[in-house]
Amino acid sequence: MDNKPVENTNVIDLFTRKPLDENESSKIIRLAPEMDGMEMLYSNDANPGKLFSMKILCWALSKDGNVDAMVPWLNRLVPARELNDPLNGHWEGYYDSFHELAYFEPPEHKVVELENAASFYHIDSEDPELILQEINDNIGTHAILSEDSFKTVVLVHVTSWRLFNDGRILAMVANEEEVDTTPILAGDECLYAAQDHENFRYFFHHIIANKIKKGDPDAISAFTKLVDE
Repeated sequence: MDNKPVENTNVIDLFTRKPLDENESSKIIRLAPEMDGMEMLYSNDANPGKLFSMKILCWALSKDGNVDAMVPWLNRLVPARELNDPLNGHWEGYYDSFHELAYFEPPEHKVVELENAASFYHIDSEDPELILQEINDNIGTHAILSEDSFKTVVLVHVTSWRLFNDGRILAMVANEEEVDTTPILAGDECLYAAQDHENFRYFFHHIIANKIKKGDPDAISAFTKLVDE
């Protein structure tokens, strides 16, 4: 009797049309910045019947052809439809303020853009450190750093997001001691990955980050509840 495991042929590589394993299938291979202000809609159990919105950073194409919006959430960049934390939020859809419409599927023009760009710029390499793309952060994301359990915090503006060949997407922030020229642009040598910093904790939207900087009591209270969980 042949006891070899059965190969999963349900997931196919977008370009080679060959079967993919589960880990490879979800690997992100291309990003497209969201330039029209589309938002993610989400809800949480603390506010039943109420919807919240959050600016979409970009759209991402995975190796199996799936497309989803990407949003900075807590301490990582996540696909919108994978957001499923009842307390902090779960995905409910996408919102286009220009047309005042809610969607449940990625917009077709972004799907086409991603697929065409991924095909045109396709690189056949196994090097995990190869940088495939670096896109500007256009939604005002900040990284929060703390070395003393949030007794003190440092808020750092995210300049860009870097996509690597193994699917990692890292938030790039500036080392102020290494800034030679301004403005600081994507690819600048002074940038380093926020997630690699030993004191990195969370990402925040610029509105909340600025309120924390100014000592807004509601923002501080919400931040304290997040830290205490």
